[in-house]
Amino acid sequence: MTTRGFDHIDTWIFDLDNTLYPASCRLFDQIDVKIGAFVSNLLGIDATEARRIQKAYFYEYGTTLRGLMSEHKVAPEEFLDFVHDIDHSPVPANRLLDEALHALPGRKLIFTNGTVAHAQKVLARIGVTHHFGDIFDIVHSDYIPKPAIGPYRKFVAQTGIDPTHSSMFEDIARNLEAPHELGMTTVLVTSPDNTDAKHLNSLHGGAGEAHVHHVTDDIAAFLAKLVAERN
Repeated sequence: MTTRGFDHIDTWIFDLDNTLYPASCRLFDQIDVKIGAFVSNLLGIDATEARRIQKAYFYEYGTTLRGLMSEHKVAPEEFLDFVHDIDHSPVPANRLLDEALHALPGRKLIFTNGTVAHAQKVLARIGVTHHFGDIFDIVHSDYIPKPAIGPYRKFVAQTGIDPTHSSMFEDIARNLEAPHELGMTTVLVTSPDNTDAKHLNSLHGGAGEAHVHHVTDDIAAFLAKLVAERN
């Protein structure tokens, strides 16, 4: 693991699911179940085979949706509406995160493989909506998900940020390769409850990779410490 500091950072970019809220609240488990049901219904297969295909596409393509679009010509709107029709109430409010974001100078942006509507509901539950000036979602990235570098380049162009003065927070290490290449300072957010991230990080390298500059299991505490060090 290499180290890049934060003194020069004026833009803070956050993944959404299992990054801004704790994986322990199991919100994404609901999405995971809905994706499996969509695959099962689409292909006329049982739940076990649907889950195998679901995860295979996720690991290969970055999202199950991208795999379904590539292999089965699925219309993304139908998929996204179905899998994000969930109960967002398990996401807990996070006063410490709200306070840390308030004290942290600079722009705050969301960059997610989910949708704007889903992100808005999550941010409202956490209590941090007012901090974020823009949400760049899977629709903005033309349904091409992280870790492909193309969406990151489009994100940079659309938001006008300077990547060398930006920091990216993510729960999946391979999604930090492109930010690292573009000059961002990267932070991996870990959790023992984040099963998919743990699996991907075991396959592709996690905290020890050169493109991961910092690691935390508590994003609010990490940001609060940054605020204290900058003051």
